[in-house]
Amino acid sequence: MTVLAPSIALPPDYRSADVLAFHARDAEGLAEQVEDAHLRKAVLLGGVPVLFDVALTPETAACRIAADGELDAKTLTLAQEALRNILALRIDPAPFAVFVRDDPLFGPLVARQPGLRIVQSATVFEALTWAIIGQQINLPFAISLRRTFIQQAGRAHSSGLWCYPEAQDVARLELDTLTSRKFSRAKAETLLRVARMAAEGELQLAQDDDPARAAQALLAIKGIGPWTVNYTLLRGYGYADCSLEGDVAVRGALGRLLGETEKPGLARTQAWLAQYSPHRTMAAAYLWASLSQPTA
Repeated sequence: MTVLAPSIALPPDYRSADVLAFHARDAEGLAEQVEDAHLRKAVLLGGVPVLFDVALTPETAACRIAADGELDAKTLTLAQEALRNILALRIDPAPFAVFVRDDPLFGPLVARQPGLRIVQSATVFEALTWAIIGQQINLPFAISLRRTFIQQAGRAHSSGLWCYPEAQDVARLELDTLTSRKFSRAKAETLLRVARMAAEGELQLAQDDDPARAAQALLAIKGIGPWTVNYTLLRGYGYADCSLEGDVAVRGALGRLLGETEKPGLARTQAWLAQYSPHRTMAAAYLWASLSQPTA
């Protein structure tokens, strides 16, 4: 076993409760467990089960990375990047706060929730497959399907937590392994398609990829549309300028913010979000967050 114990200094306005809540969405705690200010998450990296065990204080994240095997230099880098991702340290919210300081709509939202951050998935593959799983279904059902997906393709870490799988693990699945467990045929086919393309090197999913190149490659794949691409860029690459006009919750929040009874259409939402480029990812984050706040 390989054990590392890095300590990460957290920004002064770090919102640990938001990060912990994101990772606690699966109440069964199959691959992530949250207790008080303590987070545990398991993933497969380079074929090795890796556990991230993080204790959060107001100033630091005391981390323990425990791998059931040796981590080579490449996999160690993946582990370090994954840690930054799951702690929401990839996108700095400060530039957006400055950008909208005098904005009549976003200014008050930011003032009410300063320092809002977006949690990334541990890997780009996790972000992509989670986006596919979550297409056009409600969140509780998506979480249930995600749990099934991990159980079918992942492996257990020695700690007992299940690891989110890699492309090679998913590529070995048969179609009926998923369709017999409530996955639609189209969703299952898309998951297997991207897994096999990634496993064979046809689809590159590196964290440091150019977002425009990544978007173009993903859009060329059957079963993947603009919403899935933008969500993958957001959760997987930590891209700061994703346009989420295809997200129903974003459009609902925008209509609510504008005092309208109907959700704005795709074209209008896209045009409205364009004025916040190159910070459209944080705009989406604040629109999502606004749904849990009372209207002014």
